Amino acid sequence: MTEDCGDGVTLQDHAAYLAQVHDFQSDIEILANNDLVGTILETVMMATGMRFAAVARVTTDRWVACRTVDETQFGLQSGDEIDIRSTFCQSVRDTAQKVLFNDSATDEVYANHPIALKFGIASYASLPIYRSDGSFFGTLCAIDREPRDIKHPRAVKMLEMFADIIGQSLETVERLEAQEHNLEHERQMAQIQEEFVAVLGHDLRNPVAAFGAGLRQLEREAQTERAQVVIPLMKASLHRMNELIDNIMLHARSRLGRGIHISPVSDAPLAEALAHVVDEIRVTAPDRDIVLDLALDRPVRCDPDRVAQAVSNLLSNAVRHGAEGHPIEVRGRTDGDHAIIAVANSGAPIPGDLHEDLFKPFRRGSNAEGKSLGLGLGLYIASSIAEAHDGSIGVSCRDGTTAFEIRLPLTSGA
Repeated sequence: MTEDCGDGVTLQDHAAYLAQVHDFQSDIEILANNDLVGTILETVMMATGMRFAAVARVTTDRWVACRTVDETQFGLQSGDEIDIRSTFCQSVRDTAQKVLFNDSATDEVYANHPIALKFGIASYASLPIYRSDGSFFGTLCAIDREPRDIKHPRAVKMLEMFADIIGQSLETVERLEAQEHNLEHERQMAQIQEEFVAVLGHDLRNPVAAFGAGLRQLEREAQTERAQVVIPLMKASLHRMNELIDNIMLHARSRLGRGIHISPVSDAPLAEALAHVVDEIRVTAPDRDIVLDLALDRPVRCDPDRVAQAVSNLLSNAVRHGAEGHPIEVRGRTDGDHAIIAVANSGAPIPGDLHEDLFKPFRRGSNAEGKSLGLGLGLYIASSIAEAHDGSIGVSCRDGTTAFEIRLPLTSGA
């Protein structure tokens, strides 16, 4: 796989490339797997009559074949390396001038050149390949043991054009690889962030549960007037914390598991689940009038706990953003093949240009003072739950009323 050619330079070969341990592995792979480069080399051979063509990576002290087409049995494959002192490409790199001769026996400059004699080269072409930033990459080479008219102006123009195309192709492939690397890094970082969120949500459950147990214990004891005011506020905050944790956990499971998973049941106790949600919110927001109007007169196949969570998110938004002194309505009915659940509140309408992004994660709303509220997961979770049921969610703002509406097929096969 390697050979010491003296001067401290170790040559590598095709086996090193196959083992993916070559010093120029990435450069070789770019060209060895590039169909355009293969077509160019084949075209060079057909147009000039030369029976060997290659693209080589050339540095100050290395010459490595990246892509070859060989009909003369030179025996060079991708990754094979020869001593750069036995090539003309060192001169091409140093002078930025191409090397061309039709017949080494008669050429004015290269007649009886030791390199040509050593390899039995009669006709030869080597042109520099530059990246678009002007940096030198290597050479486009063509060789034959028989004399060929490689110095014909048309042949030279073709070779120059192909060298330019290969240089541009290198830049394109390297840029794409860099973008793919960046995307993969971003995917990995997103995975780490999602796992962190999942762990955070999970580990928050225990201290929040302990906090809730402490509040329940305080409620059973004699309370001062101040405690009678503070404890309900603390319970409202506890409810909000549990709601946030539920949303975090569901979002994390959705992302890590590639979607929200539901467990639908036929003739689900949806009305009871919705009534329970409304009762919870009434406890945490005793100053708000929440009207429940359910007319679900046909069986609904769904996951009632998940649908209740979606409605809880909508209802919590209505409490935070709705105008005080106006009732919040939770309505449920069947219409055709769908169950429709709506949460409506009075207040400032949502600007139309925001509707499209409302159901995306981490799009946060603001209260009357313009302060951002929540993590921006509530509407996204509600939307994801609706979609998991093969349903949909939408918003409308008319006559001072904002209404979010969930539509679920009565016989969802989700």
